[in-house]
Amino acid sequence: MTIDPRLSAEAPTVSLPENGLFLTDVWDGLAANPKTLSAKYFYDAAGSALFEKITVLPEYYPTRTELRILDERGPEIAAHLPEGAALVEFGSGSTVKLRRLLRHLPGLSAYVPVDVSAEFLREQAEALRADLPALPVAPVVADFTRPFALPQSLSDRPLAGFFPGSTIGNFEPAEAARLLDGFGRILGEGATLIVGVDLVKDRAVLEAAYDDAAGVTAAFNLNLLHRINRELAGDIDPETFAHRAVFTEAESRIEMHLVSRVAQTIHVAGRAFAFAEGESIHTENSYKYTIASFRALAARAGWSAVEAWTDADGLFSVHALRRMG
Repeated sequence: MTIDPRLSAEAPTVSLPENGLFLTDVWDGLAANPKTLSAKYFYDAAGSALFEKITVLPEYYPTRTELRILDERGPEIAAHLPEGAALVEFGSGSTVKLRRLLRHLPGLSAYVPVDVSAEFLREQAEALRADLPALPVAPVVADFTRPFALPQSLSDRPLAGFFPGSTIGNFEPAEAARLLDGFGRILGEGATLIVGVDLVKDRAVLEAAYDDAAGVTAAFNLNLLHRINRELAGDIDPETFAHRAVFTEAESRIEMHLVSRVAQTIHVAGRAFAFAEGESIHTENSYKYTIASFRALAARAGWSAVEAWTDADGLFSVHALRRMG
């Protein structure tokens, strides 16, 4: 494989909004009733590192189950990607899942990880370059929920997308459809998208996965408050908030909250927000789908279902979608 020198530079492409957007979203979310914060802000360097710890917890089945599917069905999945494709991974984080797929994609022409955490993204890109020097890696620092530009050097290559980890479940169904449509606009007509989707299952299994005995998920949730303190001049005492995760069957979703243990007033960049005792900040949803319900969602977003793979216990699924014209 010939390395394109335009894709081998160390500096990632950057199209990330400044902290003004983070502040606006936090102010708007804390002023809302009920209070809410976007899950996309979990993933600073500290949050990304905590999430990697979550993925290996005994209660957290999604990662190990998806990895098993990628291992066992990898050749079938890879067969849906065109020869010479550039693979764009939305919200890339760790390269663990990518590496399982790469072994089945010797003809890949480039890998384009897209993530909001510039430091973590750079570290992962450097590690991948060291291990696979023949694979051009072109990281893009961006919020994948908003339009962003791919490197111009990819314009002559077929594009494919990779969105593992059930991240699609973190979005309200209407938002998820808009997100999938946005991916389609970036990748183009006829492109293939490989998506990880968590499935509906027993409540106890779901709730344990988001409220582990070691408290790692609680630390991940609470890190959002630490981040606000670090980056937005917050004066929040994280010890005055508790992590809560609950499955709501009517919505088919896990909800994560930060619950105020006391009546208090916090400040973010000089603006005050009052909390009653027991009042919560809704920080994340994780929707769970059936194969049929996810395919219907994808169809509304302009994608046709090609194939789906699941584990023997029906815990998780990986879907191949094709962008319709």
